[in-house]
Amino acid sequence: MTAAPSQSVELPIAPSTSEPTSYDLFVSGDYEIRLFGDPIARKSQIPELRITAAVEIDELTPALALEESHHVVPDFVGGWAFGSALGVGLRSIDGWWTITNVSLVSDIAAVFNVQLLKETRLAPSQTRILPLRLIQTGVFKGPTIQFELTAASSHSTTTIPITLTVNHHSQWRTDAFSYLTATFFFATSMPTAFIVIPPIHKNEKRILPPVLALHGAGVDVINMPFFAEALPRQKRSWVVIPAGRTAWGLDWHGPSAQDALATVDSLHGILEARSEWHAWKTEADSRVLLIGHSNGGQGAWYMASRFPDRIIGAIPAAGYIKSQSYVPFVQSRSAHFIDPAVRAILETALTPDDNELFISNLVDTPVLAIHGGDDDNVPVWHTRQLVDVLKTWHPNANVTYQEDPGQPHFYPNMFLTRSVQDFIDSAFEQSFDHNHPADFTLTVAIPSDSGSLHGFRIEALQIPGRLGRLTVQSGDNRVIIKTSNVRTFAIGGPQTLTSGGLPVLVDNQEVNTNVLSNDAIVYICKRDGRWQILSNPTTSLRTPTGRLSNILTTLGSINIVIPDAPTPSALSVAKRIAHDLNLYHKLDTDVLYASEASARLQQGSLGPGNVVVVGGSTNSLAKALLLQHKTPFSLSANILTLNGEVVDKSAAALFLHPHPESAAGLVLLMYADTEDALERAGRLFPIRTGVTVPDWLVIGNAADKIGAAGVLGAGVWGHEWTWNEALSSF
Repeated sequence: MTAAPSQSVELPIAPSTSEPTSYDLFVSGDYEIRLFGDPIARKSQIPELRITAAVEIDELTPALALEESHHVVPDFVGGWAFGSALGVGLRSIDGWWTITNVSLVSDIAAVFNVQLLKETRLAPSQTRILPLRLIQTGVFKGPTIQFELTAASSHSTTTIPITLTVNHHSQWRTDAFSYLTATFFFATSMPTAFIVIPPIHKNEKRILPPVLALHGAGVDVINMPFFAEALPRQKRSWVVIPAGRTAWGLDWHGPSAQDALATVDSLHGILEARSEWHAWKTEADSRVLLIGHSNGGQGAWYMASRFPDRIIGAIPAAGYIKSQSYVPFVQSRSAHFIDPAVRAILETALTPDDNELFISNLVDTPVLAIHGGDDDNVPVWHTRQLVDVLKTWHPNANVTYQEDPGQPHFYPNMFLTRSVQDFIDSAFEQSFDHNHPADFTLTVAIPSDSGSLHGFRIEALQIPGRLGRLTVQSGDNRVIIKTSNVRTFAIGGPQTLTSGGLPVLVDNQEVNTNVLSNDAIVYICKRDGRWQILSNPTTSLRTPTGRLSNILTTLGSINIVIPDAPTPSALSVAKRIAHDLNLYHKLDTDVLYASEASARLQQGSLGPGNVVVVGGSTNSLAKALLLQHKTPFSLSANILTLNGEVVDKSAAALFLHPHPESAAGLVLLMYADTEDALERAGRLFPIRTGVTVPDWLVIGNAADKIGAAGVLGAGVWGHEWTWNEALSSF
């Protein structure tokens, strides 16, 4: 992993000062084909791993250390920063530290002001990226930005000198350009970098959408230029290359998709901020053309089919269908023991990632699917099958399949061909055509994770955990809508089929077309067996539930809340989650004691970020939330119950809960009253894709031996956090 933060490990016993002390170090050496490739390509039948382990003892002074791999600095173009976000990587070696102030050195204060976005506290051994806002008032050509940070602990205060190296570039021209590093604040407070390729020419009357290019697994686009070099510079369109949070991210799902779309919006803000760049600026809320390779090819299929109205076309190359087709579960130990009905509930957590299930949403989107004929990493049948599914939905779907004979998984000219550029030019031209097809089908698994198709959007499902579909047909001077497992949907915008005032039938019931003839968004809900137009819809229509991994999609730093008197295991689990969120997703975390979190709640200052509550009855915030009775989990006399049934004291329960301040936020409770149970809960935190954890889960001791077959109960919440009998087992 690039830019991996250090991870401190508490020793089971202190080392002796008078004699040798022995420790056992356990290392998992799984062979990951995406990292190491097929051994057959090396003319071997045997996978080989080389593992190097290094153990160091941290000195306790200084108590705070810089993590330079975590620094975030924008490039400067003509003396002006290409983004206002700065980030400084810091690690606490010993103790709790809070960064309270930042002060510039005097010689650059005339053209700069650097503001601390918020006071930032580091837990023992935690690494965070300190968020700083760069406010520039004049041209800066210096080689470095220098300032001092003030850090305070319970017993001392210290200053930390910071020097950030600056890369300068001349203004891009027709015949010369540089790959530029831009920065922004992801989820309002996380400094994040991305790469852009400027267009050759200024805008004409019509501003073209940018190209959004998604890298493959393990590719650090900030420090590995080969991916940018493999992309064609466009005449009048920016090429935006997001990091996806990290080189691995969440496979362009969840926060990685959130990051990708945010870079496009951020580029608009950067160009809008300086009049000298207005001739090249992008539109606000711009649509994009997607390009992706390998994991990014899979991501292109994913993002195009989940946010079809945001996409003008897609070029997925060497993409796999879904994780379980790429790395199958055939060696799963739990398969020998688990109740198939429980397994089916667990696997609903994978449904939102199964790209082939959502291909109906791409029938009208231009797609150029590319695959090397000799790909030894992602077999070529993945792309062939996705194209076949698309053509099954519609034989005349706008898709072209290009299989390049003899080519491997990646080849430098993959996107630098005439056929690719012709496709891009055609997609740009088609993007200004707002005619809609006569019929289409929108497929959704989790409404809060999906966008609209031709102005139609599914807001809520009748049975969450199952697919929902809207089939829309126009003809004979009317619009016919057929629904499957849809509770509420929305229609909106001037370009929808209903904007002309045509009669609309929903499941053979006519709705009032007068309210559909304007540009407003209209919400239609099924109540008492009939479709009704909602007069006062609320944000709760799109409850962000469906699986535990939704906790990773956050609007701010994730708060990890531990008991005021945490056990060693509770603090350890919290620090490990914070470390892994940094490692895989560069998601910032704030570790809080329960009393601190409760105080922030009373002040209304907890913020919109998601919350992870670690611990059971000793965690006062967990108890307070459960006493609100917002879900079928409740607490009485320190006994946890679910839908009226007692949860075994030795079990752990993981479940999503409404956020106390933000309707779009989530709380994940990791409720356990024993050290062993809390460790099991910690191992189930959904840090990666392919983890089968739906909205709630109760896991027992047997999981140590039989894996998922040790699940005592699992399920998906119903509408508005209710019990969902169809998809629950306890």
